[in-house]
Amino acid sequence: MRDKRMIRKLKGGKYRLYSRKKDEKIGKRRNLEASDIREAAEKHEREVQYFKRALRGWRARRG
Repeated sequence: MRDKRMIRKLKGGKYRLYSRKKDEKIGKRRNLEASDIREAAEKHEREVQYFKRALRGWRARRG
């Protein structure tokens, strides 16, 4: 589905959601959330993608 994994399992057993793009200042991906359950991290990723698209549509309508 995606070419890069944005949800990674940490040593402590949690799952961390990272941004898809690297931060130009530090050269690393931004930490968006850490969850105990993978499904929660996947749900948060879907929410982030939804709001990114909603904001893009809002900006286009606004002009």
